[in-house]
Amino acid sequence: MKDGNQKSEHPIAILRLLPRVRETSAPFNQFSLAWSERRNITLVTYFSSDLNPPKDLTVFEGDGSLPGFFRALRDAVADKEYDIIHAHASHLGLLLIGASLFMRRKFMAGTVFTVHNSYRSYKLRNRLMLIPVFTFFQRVVCCGSASFESFPGFFKRLAGGRLCFVPNGLDIGRIDQAASNTHEYLRNGGFTIVTVSRLIKIKNLDTVLKAFQQSADQTSRLVLIGEGDLRNLLTAEINECGLGERAELKGLIPREKVYEHLLKADLFISASRGEGLPVATLEAMACRCPVILSDIKPHREIAAGVDFVPLIQPDDTPGFAREIKKYRQMSSAKRAEIGERCRRLVEERFSLTTMHKRYEEVYAQVMVKY
Repeated sequence: MKDGNQKSEHPIAILRLLPRVRETSAPFNQFSLAWSERRNITLVTYFSSDLNPPKDLTVFEGDGSLPGFFRALRDAVADKEYDIIHAHASHLGLLLIGASLFMRRKFMAGTVFTVHNSYRSYKLRNRLMLIPVFTFFQRVVCCGSASFESFPGFFKRLAGGRLCFVPNGLDIGRIDQAASNTHEYLRNGGFTIVTVSRLIKIKNLDTVLKAFQQSADQTSRLVLIGEGDLRNLLTAEINECGLGERAELKGLIPREKVYEHLLKADLFISASRGEGLPVATLEAMACRCPVILSDIKPHREIAAGVDFVPLIQPDDTPGFAREIKKYRQMSSAKRAEIGERCRRLVEERFSLTTMHKRYEEVYAQVMVKY
């Protein structure tokens, strides 16, 4: 065992458990990719990856089955020693607890679990799986204060002093790199609104479409980036509303392409009914794009103390439509000023540097050598 307060000459070795390596994965982008040069990070996934990670990240992939995941975990543990095992999904946390029993390894020392959503956003089965996670993991970290506050007292009593929150951070440098490679991203002509979200019910994209329809003129355009179960329904609704080519479903695209759309956009909207700490919203703000957000606790956490982030009740379609019209009628200079204020807010409160510093403190409290 290594003393958590003792400095090591070698980078901390972290074994990170995540569902898969993909463009939209916070455990991959914020926790692994952005830290890969400073930490010795190994990834174990339950599913096969959607993209190829950089060479400085070691990946052991599962195949979407329990035997496949346990095989990947076994191979990762045999490959090297780790200071920390950090899980990022409720079922993976539960499987790690099971592995500690069946593989006869003391996996539950040096463990950290990150809660990436609010309690309301979890399905019943995931809420049940979180009970043993909150019981046995050495530290449980919510992705923001709104996520922390969303959990019932039962879970807080279960974890006790092992429960804390660290706001998600944003890799601003990656966005700036994308901006430097995007030569013509200045917003000029027309009016473009972007939404970045999974196409699922809780994201409330129906309200976004209806608000756009009520507010739009013929020069306005709506771009929806993301994939999910509601794609066909949203496509049908776009056609039924007569939005035609003015509303476009882009699907799942590389993150740098997402940044390009945000850099070119005049406005970002999220009407979501539930979030953890929404990284897509922070990305839009870092791209100097004004935002309109639903009035939910995670969005209030972002907008706390500022007057340039409108918060609208999730089902208030006319309210969203009014704000869209307000921003469309606003001068481009005024929108740019608000965009700059959005950028400064992210830099001051939600930087990746701040997030990583807080996690280093968490890791130091539980560090152990396997």
